[in-house]
Amino acid sequence: MFSILLLPLLAFGVICSPIPLTETTALKPYQLRGVQSPIFHLYLQSLPTSKSTPVMGPESSSEYFNLGSTIQSLNSSLYLNIGNKVDGKSYLPLSFGTSSNTTAWALEGDTVITATTSSYGRREY
Repeated sequence: MFSILLLPLLAFGVICSPIPLTETTALKPYQLRGVQSPIFHLYLQSLPTSKSTPVMGPESSSEYFNLGSTIQSLNSSLYLNIGNKVDGKSYLPLSFGTSSNTTAWALEGDTVITATTSSYGRREY
């Protein structure tokens, strides 16, 4: 699994002000792509052997997503969710699920982030 710390590295090609994602924010499906090393030009998708496990992989197997207050795959209809803290880990795991338990997504330019108003807050780098 990749961590919530990698989310700021995902971009989708829309230029806008930092705003919470709403159902009207996204007008078309997007691929979510890594824009910094070590996941530069890799795309968000489900692990083929475990659809609930998000991974970064080649564009040829990339999934398309509806971006709103939730992030939902058009390929599988699964939602991208943030999990609970795991002891000894410095990140929160991500997973795909049949229902959405995360509505913390927002945009900063063309980058998907967790909103400052969410319980996840914003990480400072």
